[in-house]
Amino acid sequence: MITIALSKGRIFDDTLPLLHAAGITPLDDPEKSRKLILDTTRVDVKLIIVRASDVPTYVQYGAADFGVAGKDVLLESDCMGLYQPLDLRIGKCRMMVAVRDGYDYAGAVKRGARLNVATKYVQIAREHFAKKAMHVNLIKLYGSMELAPLTGLADAIVDVVSTGNTLKANKLIAVEEIMPISSRLIVNRAALKLKSAELQPMMDAFANAVK
Repeated sequence: MITIALSKGRIFDDTLPLLHAAGITPLDDPEKSRKLILDTTRVDVKLIIVRASDVPTYVQYGAADFGVAGKDVLLESDCMGLYQPLDLRIGKCRMMVAVRDGYDYAGAVKRGARLNVATKYVQIAREHFAKKAMHVNLIKLYGSMELAPLTGLADAIVDVVSTGNTLKANKLIAVEEIMPISSRLIVNRAALKLKSAELQPMMDAFANAVK
């Protein structure tokens, strides 16, 4: 049996064409079904539906052979030794620093001001500002990052930006790109050794579909 860990929403939808290329079609829609383990058109393949942040953990501990996770999730994860053979080029966005419109971010950086930065991507933010030799206070939030600068909780936020419409609607502007983000195929290393005959053709099908 081959198990693939996926999260609901955009990643699941964007992964469907890649699954189809490997002859895999889920028999249930996770948005409509309460099932957390989905059968597919291949009797030897099942999909498990988990939170995006949990995908690396399921793969690391062997509860799933494959997973699809964003680069942002992987960088924030404590999971070690995951094999990442393929950039699937889906779920594309950018990790950005954003501030309220009118805030002089460049001036604050130049002055060496210590900024309050709200984010759920603490590890990514810490490494980014450390490389710039900036002193920041990182404030961990789990949602509605855009609210932090508007209420005075933070001077800036670090968050993923897709269209930029949410920033614009809340009168925020992106001032610095940290990195491009896309989703990666991740593989349990032990499974790759023990099930190479089953997993490698699927990886090849994914790679061809991406091309």
